[in-house]
Amino acid sequence: MHNTLLFIHSLLRWAIVLAGLWAVIRALKGVSGKTPFTGADNKAGLFFMIFLDTQLLIGLLLYFVTSPLGVKAFQTMGGAVMKDSYYRYFAVEHIFVAIVAIALVHIGRAKVKKATLDAQKHKTSLIFFAIALILLASRIPWPGTFAGVGRGWF
Repeated sequence: MHNTLLFIHSLLRWAIVLAGLWAVIRALKGVSGKTPFTGADNKAGLFFMIFLDTQLLIGLLLYFVTSPLGVKAFQTMGGAVMKDSYYRYFAVEHIFVAIVAIALVHIGRAKVKKATLDAQKHKTSLIFFAIALILLASRIPWPGTFAGVGRGWF
C-alpha cells in the first residue's frame, strides 16, 4: 500500500505543477493584458486547488499511516528527527510548507470569489498562486536533491 500511495503522490505532483503554472500564467496574462476574468481563469485556480487537496489527503495517509518518514520517525527517533536533515525534511518541512501552500491557494480562491473587479481577481490569483507554487517547488523532493536521492521523476 505504501509504494502505491507514494507512486500516486509522486505522479500527482506533476498535475499540481502543471495546474499551478496554468493558473499563474492565466493570472499573469490577465494582469498584464487587462483582460476579463473568465470561467477558464476560475477553472485554472479550481483545478490547482483540487489537485492540491487530493495530494494533501494522500500525503496525510503517507504521513500518519504508512511512511517511516512521517509520524513513525518521531515515534522511533524522538527529537533526533530534528537533528537529521533527511528525516526533518519529510517529517516537518515537506508537510509544513505543503500545508501553508494549500492554505494560500484556498485563501486566494476565496479572495478571488469576493473580489468585484476583474483586475483585482487576476492580481489576487497571481499573488497567492505564485507564492504557493514557489513554496511547493521548494519542498518537492526532486531527483538530484538530497531529499530526492533514490526517487524518480514519477
